[in-house]
Amino acid sequence: MNGTAGFGSGFFATMATILSHAFIIAVGCLVLTAIVFYVIDITQTQHTIRRNYPVIGRFRYFFEKLGEFFRQYFFSMDREEMPFNRAQRSWVYRASKNIDNTQPFGSTRDNDREGHVIFANAAFAVLDEEATEPEAIVYGPYCRQPYVTNSLFNISGMSYGAISKPAVQALSRGAAKAGCWMCTGEGGLSDYHLEGNCDIVFQIGTAKYGVRDAEGQYSEEKLRAVANRPQVKMIELKLAQGAKPGKGGILPGVKVTPEIARIRGIAVGEDSISPNRHRDIGNNEELLDRIAWLREFTGKPVGIKTVLGDERWLEGFLASVTARGAVHAPDFITLDSADGGTGAAPMTLMDDVGLGLHESLPLLVDKLVEHGLRERIRVICSGKLINPTDVAWALCVGADAINNARGFMFSLGCIQALQCNKNTCPTGITTHDPKLQRGLVTSDKAERVANYQKNMIKEISIIAHSCGAKNPRQLSREHARMVLSPSSSISLQDYYRRRSQ
Repeated sequence: MNGTAGFGSGFFATMATILSHAFIIAVGCLVLTAIVFYVIDITQTQHTIRRNYPVIGRFRYFFEKLGEFFRQYFFSMDREEMPFNRAQRSWVYRASKNIDNTQPFGSTRDNDREGHVIFANAAFAVLDEEATEPEAIVYGPYCRQPYVTNSLFNISGMSYGAISKPAVQALSRGAAKAGCWMCTGEGGLSDYHLEGNCDIVFQIGTAKYGVRDAEGQYSEEKLRAVANRPQVKMIELKLAQGAKPGKGGILPGVKVTPEIARIRGIAVGEDSISPNRHRDIGNNEELLDRIAWLREFTGKPVGIKTVLGDERWLEGFLASVTARGAVHAPDFITLDSADGGTGAAPMTLMDDVGLGLHESLPLLVDKLVEHGLRERIRVICSGKLINPTDVAWALCVGADAINNARGFMFSLGCIQALQCNKNTCPTGITTHDPKLQRGLVTSDKAERVANYQKNMIKEISIIAHSCGAKNPRQLSREHARMVLSPSSSISLQDYYRRRSQ
């Protein structure tokens, strides 16, 4: 017993000595590190705080970074965050997981706020057995291969390169399950877009990725190969996007892998910067010429994507269309909202250039009506329309279909970490790091993409039926009202008529 006790006391004494020495070494290392940082901080000239408060000043940057996460998860109220608040994101998460989306105890939204849109419920709502499916519409009635679809809510342009391989795969498969289309974005057509066998809108940006030759001009061979794909239903000529109106796309070189370089027709590892506009399009006549050429060459409907800025341009463009005749019109206009998007962009352009969708959509629709082109040119809109009320508003104003990107990113698991312009997306959506992509399981996320789209249609149908419309496509401006003050509102029909006078 004494021997055992002696061994035990000796063991603990030895461990205590080792731990005390380890503690002394650790403290010594910390002191040495602090001295090194002190010398570095007090001699460097870039950061005033670190120069005036060496070592301690470093904690400012640490806490500044932590602040992003604390604000998101602890301090911000459900409807305070930007660009999307917690209430908006939570609806998408629940819809994509196909779980209960009801809420108790009343609305947390400020429904008396000026500019808020409310829907006017009918005295006699539509019964479930009276409801109908949205009517199919035709895109490109004058081309060889018109596109006929009743899809209302679709996946907006997100390029392979800007988003990852598993993200594109999940979106493609999810779109096929939901019966909606998927836009490629300006980064070209990849096998991952095609593998789900969904309907595809092929976007041609200012750099003509995927259909360009070595000089950046159209390659007829590549364009023909794209057009011959049966999944490709329409061609979208991108003039501008909401993230950066008037500036070309930006793909950091760290994301330009050999595969992406091959698909786009660019150099590996170099920043991919698109021109600010199409070099072959400098006025309305050249734009209409290019639309006509693309439509004849591909046989597919051809439209344009833009952000509205100068109202005079729209007037002049539609006048040019009228002068040539309706057959020469673009088959659709995709109108983007100038309040950002999935693309990386300078803050100046994202914050302060272009019109938001709430001003530009009614303006576009009314101008088309004025020129007698409303039935000829289909209107697709895109922007921050990730919840049913937003989509229903756009349908009331006059949109034929809605495209969305960030809502579908949330359905993939995006947590709004705001790292889309880096290669460090923690959910694997906007990164090409295999370790981070591993978390994005394509089969699971494809189901969530489809669930999100289907539940969106389900809930805008609920709004439509409440308003007395048999399906969402029958919604009109009389079905919604604009709040003017806490005690008054006006129908959208009267509101936009009054605003145009």
